[in-house]
Amino acid sequence: MRGRGSPRPDLPSRLAPPLGKWGRLRPVPPPRSSRAAPAACSPGPRGKLGQDWTTQGGAPPPCLPPGAAAMFSLKPTKPTFKSYLLPLPQVEDKIIPEPKIKKLEPVLLPGEIVVNEVNFVRKCIATDTSQYDLWGKLVCSNFKISFITEDPMPLQKFHYKNLLLGEHDVPLTCIEQIVTVNDTKRKQKVLGPNQKLKFNPTELIIYCKDFRIVRFRFDEAGPESAKKVCLAIAHYSQPTDLQLLFAFEYVGKKYHHPATVNGIDPGGGGSGSGSSGSGQQTPLFETYSDWDREIKRTGAAEWRVCSVNEGYMISTCLPEYFVVPSSLADQDLKLYSYSFIGRRMPFWCWNHSNGSALVRMANIKDVLQQRKIDQRICNAITRSHPQRSDIHKSDLDKCLPSIQEIQAAFIKLKQLCVNEPFEETEEKWLSSLENTHWLEYVRSFLKHSAELVYLLDSKHVSVVLQEDEGRDLSCFVASLIQVMLDPYFRTIVGFQSLIQKEWVMAGYQFLDRCNHLKRAEKESPLFLMFLDSVWQLLEQYPSAFEFSETYLTILYDSTWISLFGTFLFNCPHQRVKQSTEFGISKNIQLGDEKGLKFPSVWDWSLQFTTRDRLLFHNPWYIGKSAPCVQNGAVKTFKRTKKNYSSTLRGIPPSLKNGIINDQEFLPRRNSLILKLKPDFLQQMDSQTNNMEQYFRDWFSKPVDLHGVIIPRLSGTHIKLWKLCYFRWVPEAQINNGGFITAFHKISLLTDQVDMLNRSLRQHKSSSSLQANFSELDQSRMYFRANGLNDTAGTPDFLSSSFPFSPIGNLCRRSILGTPLSKFLSGAKIWLSTETLANED
Repeated sequence: MRGRGSPRPDLPSRLAPPLGKWGRLRPVPPPRSSRAAPAACSPGPRGKLGQDWTTQGGAPPPCLPPGAAAMFSLKPTKPTFKSYLLPLPQVEDKIIPEPKIKKLEPVLLPGEIVVNEVNFVRKCIATDTSQYDLWGKLVCSNFKISFITEDPMPLQKFHYKNLLLGEHDVPLTCIEQIVTVNDTKRKQKVLGPNQKLKFNPTELIIYCKDFRIVRFRFDEAGPESAKKVCLAIAHYSQPTDLQLLFAFEYVGKKYHHPATVNGIDPGGGGSGSGSSGSGQQTPLFETYSDWDREIKRTGAAEWRVCSVNEGYMISTCLPEYFVVPSSLADQDLKLYSYSFIGRRMPFWCWNHSNGSALVRMANIKDVLQQRKIDQRICNAITRSHPQRSDIHKSDLDKCLPSIQEIQAAFIKLKQLCVNEPFEETEEKWLSSLENTHWLEYVRSFLKHSAELVYLLDSKHVSVVLQEDEGRDLSCFVASLIQVMLDPYFRTIVGFQSLIQKEWVMAGYQFLDRCNHLKRAEKESPLFLMFLDSVWQLLEQYPSAFEFSETYLTILYDSTWISLFGTFLFNCPHQRVKQSTEFGISKNIQLGDEKGLKFPSVWDWSLQFTTRDRLLFHNPWYIGKSAPCVQNGAVKTFKRTKKNYSSTLRGIPPSLKNGIINDQEFLPRRNSLILKLKPDFLQQMDSQTNNMEQYFRDWFSKPVDLHGVIIPRLSGTHIKLWKLCYFRWVPEAQINNGGFITAFHKISLLTDQVDMLNRSLRQHKSSSSLQANFSELDQSRMYFRANGLNDTAGTPDFLSSSFPFSPIGNLCRRSILGTPLSKFLSGAKIWLSTETLANED
């Protein structure tokens, strides 16, 4: 307890107020610099620059008290302090204007609106360091999540730009899972729609359906804003209704506010054709004429276009127009349709030049009428064959993996390629790949399709693909058979028309199988496995395909862009019904149109520039005809069956394409043969000898690139599609290596050959023919030669991930020296570790 006059202990002694006698406060004179002059005192004269009288040599002001003048010297005092420091340079005070803060705004499409955003977000570029991280704004719209930054992407040498999406954008339909993390509370939660978040997230991890993993940090962002944007992404990426997908708002703008997007009408791609970006039109098979032209192209004389389902009066999961045997009347089709599941009557897919046909049909649900109806359908198909040959029915549900098994295999594949750290799986990576069964299922589809090719091509037998609903496995097998048999479907336009005919119009359930509405029980990557199987054929016969693996990969990515109507619906009827309801709710006058017209994915100009679309072209492709100039006239030399690929000569007949023979009858461990049904084994045994001879003869000859192609199915020939599955993994990227290096060299050689042809045409052709070569004079290659003697090396930006960039995706530690790194460098794939040991 202190006395009344004692100073406060909580104050320093130098700050304690001075006390006078009896403890009273003693008045303290103000500091010299702050003493105020008396009111009657005038300030006195001041010199230049505001100097007072002491420096001007004047008299002291009259208001000073007597004797005060002695306190001030009229002469300046001589300084006694000597400084040994260098004097600081005098800097003039300049008013620096504050820099204008550029507002980061997303680029929005017609109908796109921002629903939430948060500033000061950090996008993680690498897991081991934060020095490459980017700062910017995270925006959620009704179409995509977009990260906007002015910082340049570090370590990135090339970026393949999509005109609809920014460098850091992810479409909402491409999001598979959203995980929020709080570091301090050590909590994480997988966000679903309409869920609450009880903690403020410090990190957001987004798992994408295209194998990407993107991560954002909210260390400097407002906690409430970060929480709101996470909830908004979870809500808008998992819609509960089809009409909430962005394509409806996008197309609705066309009818209310017509505009162009990237120079293209946003409502393009309706009935008629879809532009492929190469000058040719892709038939959409929405009209009678498209089917009629396909009949004439294949020479199916005994088949006709049926319009009994016009207005979807018979079946809602079939197109309005399809092809049936000419001997079947419309009245009979209406009567038979009630006996099929989904009322999906048998419909024609393709015709061989020998008269055999490929037909698809659902199972007959009416057991009492099954035999009668089945016999009538088979008789009609038999009569459509010029030789009245028998038909072969293939029950796909019995001899191929189910969509559930394919989904389970895909989950294991994604876990192996994306989620699991490589260092934990390096010793068992190849066996883990085998245990996913993904390559095994790819092999089974290729094998079964090759066996049906044998029946169509060699036995001249019509084939009927039978499936429960006829909407899943039959799409896959029918398309694969036609790719093997018809060179037209190995061109870009032909392949697009094949997908349009056998998948989109035939009722493949893209909405459910792609899980756009997050109904996981119906999800299955059947379309991806089909593209993987086509890639296997492209890998084995590169000169037979006009398109590249980049085209196949981008086509897969386009299934996750909820703007195109191509991959958005379960059937054409659903598109018409849902878009009509949406148009009525938005007061859109449709007129005679059957629903809204959504853009077609085949209009590639909406996504890529003309230059970037050149990467779709395969430089190895040998066209069916080659133009040449002789004596000033243009001649076309058609390739006959004697023009084979010299690179594929001399294949030993011991490679029997995986077909079972006496020595190979014992299947390998975990082989699909062990799981096949007994009736299929008996059927295969009866055809083994003839089938083996067919494949043996086929492989003993050089390959006709414009005829039938048969896949090789042995273990080393079925590979993992590295560009699709490993393109987002930075550690798996091989700089200046991979398949793209050969692609680059061949492109330069092809471009030099085109330059020589152009020089010959200019030298020999007359001026009247110059107009005919205007299109041919344009380079077809993405990589172009600077001249005929161009010997430029490999560009620095080429890598095994080209044209995609793995920068900015969640990465792991190094895999150098592991079996995976050897595999990525071009080593063979073995089916098991036992085979690997035997090979060594």
